Amino acid sequence: MIQFVNDIVSLPALDYRHVERWIRKVAAGYGFDTGDITYIFCSDERILEVNRRFLGHDYYTDVITFDYSTANRISGDIYISLETVASNAIVAGVSFEDELRRIIIHGVLHLTGQGDKTPETKAQMTAKEEAALAIF
Repeated sequence: MIQFVNDIVSLPALDYRHVERWIRKVAAGYGFDTGDITYIFCSDERILEVNRRFLGHDYYTDVITFDYSTANRISGDIYISLETVASNAIVAGVSFEDELRRIIIHGVLHLTGQGDKTPETKAQMTAKEEAALAIF
């Protein structure tokens, strides 16, 4: 089951059924079924708290993915700071909705095993995000 929940902030206006179908299609393209995936939309302060508490990082970020996947089934909790998504959209010159879709699928790509810690893997992640966004 794919769930979308809010933590203090309001849920963003999305066609959640369409987003769920898209997530399943992208996952299937990487050879995965979808298990339990929960998106937690939150504030900058909440994502900073999660980053500090669970990852030992003292900085804001747009997304944090906790991977609970097994074999060919992806599962996890994906925290998304709507405030950071909004500011990143302005910097990138894209709409909030476009940037939010990018971050939603970014979490799914992490669950499929894609990393983004090096310049090479970050470039690969960006290319995979673009491919996924093209089928939205």
